[in-house]
Amino acid sequence: MTQARTRGAGGGLLVPSVLTLFGLAVLIGLGLWQVERRQWKQGLIATLSERLSAPASHLPARETWGRLSQDADEFRRVTFSAEFLHEHEALVYTAGSALRPDVSGPGYWVFTPARLAGGSLVMVDRGFVPEARKDPRTRAEGQTTGMIDITGVLRWPEQRGFFTPADNPGQNLWFVRDPGAVAAAKGIGPVAPFYVAQESPAPPGGLPRVGPLQPNLPNNHLQYALTWFGLALALACVWSVWAFRRRRTARP
Repeated sequence: MTQARTRGAGGGLLVPSVLTLFGLAVLIGLGLWQVERRQWKQGLIATLSERLSAPASHLPARETWGRLSQDADEFRRVTFSAEFLHEHEALVYTAGSALRPDVSGPGYWVFTPARLAGGSLVMVDRGFVPEARKDPRTRAEGQTTGMIDITGVLRWPEQRGFFTPADNPGQNLWFVRDPGAVAAAKGIGPVAPFYVAQESPAPPGGLPRVGPLQPNLPNNHLQYALTWFGLALALACVWSVWAFRRRRTARP
């Protein structure tokens, strides 16, 4: 009878122990993943701070555009002269920006092609307008004409998320800043594979609202990692207390 009770106690420990080990593996894995994300985020913030604080350089020449890469060139500050093609502007919906703390939605980025002196086209994010001012006629003074000197930041096309709505070219409404997609829908020909987030000059009337990008990204990954590791420790403690009591109860 004593041997049967002992075997029953050992058998009763097996399944909970396996499940506990599986839970510990998952929780510790999530904690380690957050540690890696923290290191990645710290590197990204350092890169953003360095590039966004550097002096602006000339926009890369047209023949070098194909050799640019997002990892090496995004967030470089550039300057160039161009003429806006306001008749082809697009409105990209936004509810706010992690890199523009002065922007709060809902509203729109004014996404406009700019023609360089040699004829090449670059899409420019001219800045933010609130919903009530999305109609260009309500901000006509900001529709500058002729060649102007523009300073801004190189950005690469935004990725469409799983829950991002579909664009509506018929209503001139977009949900990601994608130069190629906008240019194709408007039939304006090939454009640069990047776009430029304009920092200056501010247009007459103040709209669209331009401004510098700031590396104001949240970095809470250490807290998340400690949470997952804490849950793993709690699970191990609960299993240890339960197993001790189980074996103690099973003794003859």
